[in-house]
Amino acid sequence: MSRRAMRVTEHDQEAQPGLPEPLPAGERMLWQGAPDWRVLAQRSFHLRKLAVYFAVLIAWRVVSSLHDGAPLAQALAGSLWTLPLAAAALGIVAALAALVARTTLYTLTDRRVVMRIGVVLSVTFNLPLRRIESARMHTLPGGAGDLALVLDPSDRIGYVHLWPHARPWRFERPEPTLRALRDVQAVARLLGDALAASTAAGSTTMSAPRGTPSQARGGAARQPAVARAAA
Repeated sequence: MSRRAMRVTEHDQEAQPGLPEPLPAGERMLWQGAPDWRVLAQRSFHLRKLAVYFAVLIAWRVVSSLHDGAPLAQALAGSLWTLPLAAAALGIVAALAALVARTTLYTLTDRRVVMRIGVVLSVTFNLPLRRIESARMHTLPGGAGDLALVLDPSDRIGYVHLWPHARPWRFERPEPTLRALRDVQAVARLLGDALAASTAAGSTTMSAPRGTPSQARGGAARQPAVARAAA
């Protein structure tokens, strides 16, 4: 990952929740929040799919026993031993999702997005708004959803370092993602406004003389937006 514009901090203590250092003078916090562990369990840890898998497995064992001529009571009894295993597996996954949500804190300021993640070792990613090209929003029933951040191509963070705070299946160019937000549209509006303000400030700073249109990083002026994305 390029460290010239981003900073990765490993720490045991925080100056304030979600931030390894106090905010500099003039920087304002716009929003702070964490994933909803129930949504995270379903989206990142596939808890519902795992439950369906165990249900199908148990049903298959019952049907197979009935097909072999066993009475219904015997077929059901022969499948009961899988219930504790299924409950234990689902419980572990749910507990892991709750632990990830409890140790995660996302912060949006008027200058950057800060992601404090990590269960065993707490790591903070500072993502300046000027290094975010755009954001993609994926909404779920009930108003929850994800916000994936598309970084400048020169800034790379390993998918493994981000998971589960990464957009699924984006391995070549990982997208840091604010996962399982309860009111994703409200956060998306704040992020969109912050990105627009950052771009406007950058365009003013980089204005060329003699009326020449300014171009950020040598290309066309970018238009940051929060767009809807597929799953």
